[in-house]
Amino acid sequence: MSDSVQLLFSGLGTGSIYALVALGFNIIFKSTGALNFAQGEWVMLGGMVAATLYAAKVPLPVAFLVATAVAMAFGWLSERLVVRQLKRPSAMSITILTIAIAICTKSLVMLLLGKNPAGLPPFSGEGPISLAGAVFESQSLWIIGIAALVMAGAGFFFNRTTLGKAMRAAAAQPEAAALVGISPRLTMALSFTLAAGVGAVAGVIVTPLTLTSFDHGTILGFKAFCAAMLGGLGSLPGAMVGGLVLGLAESFAGGMLSSHFKDAVAFVVLLAVLVKWPNGLLGRGQVEKV
Repeated sequence: MSDSVQLLFSGLGTGSIYALVALGFNIIFKSTGALNFAQGEWVMLGGMVAATLYAAKVPLPVAFLVATAVAMAFGWLSERLVVRQLKRPSAMSITILTIAIAICTKSLVMLLLGKNPAGLPPFSGEGPISLAGAVFESQSLWIIGIAALVMAGAGFFFNRTTLGKAMRAAAAQPEAAALVGISPRLTMALSFTLAAGVGAVAGVIVTPLTLTSFDHGTILGFKAFCAAMLGGLGSLPGAMVGGLVLGLAESFAGGMLSSHFKDAVAFVVLLAVLVKWPNGLLGRGQVEKV
C-alpha cells in the first residue's frame, strides 16, 4: 500500500510537469498547426534564469516572476524575429524553425548562464511529508497545485475571454478572422509568448526537485510531446490527461519493473498512439467552435 501511494504521488508530480509543457505544445499547435520543439528549452530557460537569480540573492518569488517574464519575452522575440520572417509560413516550415530556436536557446543559456547544474530551494520550508506510509517532498504538492491552476486559467482564457476566443478564431479561419479585425500575426506572437511563459513556470517549479542545466530541456520536451500526442494534440484538456497518464505510467513502470524502463515508457506510448490512437485519448481540439 505504501509503495503504491509513493508511486502515485511521484507520478502525479511528474505528470503535472508533463501536462504543463504539453499545454505549451498545444497552445502553439492550435494557433499555427505547427509543433514547437523549442518548448522543452523554454522550460530549461525558466529554471536556469530563476536559479541564477536566486544564487544572486534575489528572493525566490521575484526570481520566479522574472524568469517567467524573461521566457515570455524570449518566446515573443522568437516569433517576431524568426517565425515572422517567413514569406510563406506553413506548419512544416514553422516546425523546422522551432528546432533552430531550440538549438539557439540551449547555446545562449550555456554561454550566458554556464554549464553547471543549478537548483532552487523548495517553495515551502516543510520537510518530506508522510502519508499512508509513503514519504514525498512538499514541493510535489506545489507542482500539482500550480499545474492545476495554470490549466484552469488556460481553459478560462481560451473559452471565456474575448482575446482567447479571438486566438481560436484566427487559428481556425485566419482569412475570416482577418476580415473582422483579428490579426493572425498578432495572435501567433501571443501564442508563442504564452507557451514560453507556461514552459518557464514548469521549469521553475520542477527545479527544486531536479537540478536543471542547459541540456535539461530536450528530453523533457520530448516526453511532453508524447503526452500531448497521447491526450490529443491541440486539446487543452488532453494536455492534462496525457501528462498525468504518462507520468503515472513512468512512475509505476520504474517502481514495479525497473528504473531502466522508466525513460522507455514515453517511446512506447508514442508508438502506441501513432499506431492505435492517432487522434489521442480526447481527440484534437475543436478550435472551430468559438
